[in-house]
Amino acid sequence: MAIILIADSGSTKAEWCLLDGKKRKTIYTQGISPYFLNTNQIQQILTIELKSKLKYIEPDEVYYYGTGCSNPENAKSVKLALKKIFSNAKILVDHDLMGAAKALCGHEKGVACILGTGSNSCYYNGKKIIKNSPGLGFILGDEGSGAYLGKKVVQYYLYNTFDPDLMDRFNAKYNLTNVEILDAVYKHALPNRFLAGFVPFLIENRGHFMIENIIEDGFNDFFFNHIYKYRESWTMPIHFMGSVAFGFKDILKDMCNSYEIELGKVVKNPMDGLVKYHKEK
Repeated sequence: MAIILIADSGSTKAEWCLLDGKKRKTIYTQGISPYFLNTNQIQQILTIELKSKLKYIEPDEVYYYGTGCSNPENAKSVKLALKKIFSNAKILVDHDLMGAAKALCGHEKGVACILGTGSNSCYYNGKKIIKNSPGLGFILGDEGSGAYLGKKVVQYYLYNTFDPDLMDRFNAKYNLTNVEILDAVYKHALPNRFLAGFVPFLIENRGHFMIENIIEDGFNDFFFNHIYKYRESWTMPIHFMGSVAFGFKDILKDMCNSYEIELGKVVKNPMDGLVKYHKEK
């Protein structure tokens, strides 16, 4: 039986799962973002943080699903780094949306959605992605994502829209000045991650009508701008993956009911689904 290594990599953290017969070993490394790391840097990270923990085990097959790998040059860079470490292995590098589609739909047709720090969606025919609603990033798009919802929280706070109780709760939790917030968004690195950091405020204050409105409006924007664009949404289940989807799955369920759409799986991360997919394959 082939020894398989599967990777699910974001820009901050990567989860690796080694399948050796009935044994399963999980390893975490820092995330691999080929937009910011070249081939040699990726190879160095994987040698230190991954290869050393595998000891003498050599995988026969490596399946890597990661952020930034929809760009052919990025995918080529990651594959080259992996090939230098696992020279005898069959290596497949694909983007994170394909990983989500395989994990959520397996070998069946379906609409697969990611709602995490960012958002994305596609129609998957059981083998490949046929349609993909364009990802415009957190400034122009990413509806329903952590960054999108966090942006709404910040707007409500800076516009003084929150009632006095929520304003006090926000100040007690974050202790940020208006200038610090604006600097983090407009001057510092990774503003999308900064904005997504306000999602816990939504979770902690569920039940307040303003909080519920922010979440529902964000998800409505995602449904209208993305799910509605797939005619397959009316004939097959809609699956969701990501921390935001998992954290607010009750709202997703209510929304699917109101839109008369079938809700499929809602899971936090893709690894279990990817393991199942590649074992079956």
